[in-house]
Amino acid sequence: MNSEENLETLQEYIDWCFDVIVMKKNQNACSPVKSETPSSKRSRPADSPETTSPTAKSFTDILDSIDKRLSSFDVRLSLVEILHREFKSLRESLEFSQQQVETLAAENASLRDSVKSLTENMTHLNEENKKIKETVIDLQARSMRDNLVFSGIPESAIEDAEATVKSFIKMYLKLPEDTVENFERVHRLGAKKPGTPRPRPIVAKFRYFKQKEQVKSRGRELKGTDFSVNDQFPKEILERRKVLFPIRSSLIQKGSRAVIAVDRLYVDGRLYRDLSTTPWLY
Repeated sequence: MNSEENLETLQEYIDWCFDVIVMKKNQNACSPVKSETPSSKRSRPADSPETTSPTAKSFTDILDSIDKRLSSFDVRLSLVEILHREFKSLRESLEFSQQQVETLAAENASLRDSVKSLTENMTHLNEENKKIKETVIDLQARSMRDNLVFSGIPESAIEDAEATVKSFIKMYLKLPEDTVENFERVHRLGAKKPGTPRPRPIVAKFRYFKQKEQVKSRGRELKGTDFSVNDQFPKEILERRKVLFPIRSSLIQKGSRAVIAVDRLYVDGRLYRDLSTTPWLY
């Protein structure tokens, strides 16, 4: 029951009480008045409790009942006020929570956009990094274009690397002594490791590319020996070539014409591309 219904009920009850009082007064007014004899006057105590008027007693009871009803109404009204305050607090809390949810949703959308942008930037940076890395590898390979690696040549404690290579070219590759007059640079690869019997390879940088190709073409003279002559490549390209050589051999056995150029395999004149084996081409 709400406060308006309580007030209406209380008002009806108060009206009823006053109607009862008025009716009792009218009844007392219409009843015959008994004549009092002197003896009766003398025999009635003036202040005796038993002489209290029935109308006054009824009026007191009604007032007590009204007071109880009012007290009950006050309690209910207090409870309604408490509930109203609680409801108001809950509504404010709900509104605050809703604002927080909306704020978090906006922040979440902003974070999603930021993550998407960062992902796109990262993808772009990875692609750029791959291009830069391939450019660096290509530059390294170009700087080694005039180099040959001679493997298997015995190593001595004191040696002239350039004289050793010239002697090797004359003795094992069967080329005239004046085929290569001067190198730009000749040296052993890496540091000497104690207890390692295998000699370190020698890298020779030719002054002229044609002289380098002439010496390289005589590599067939080393078949069946422990010596070899090969182009020098960066580490990344060497690893790629290791992957391509078995594929090349398999294709040749099947009758295809397969040629490796640096880190690319050409089969019957077409570039061989396979994401699982040649990811650097993608």
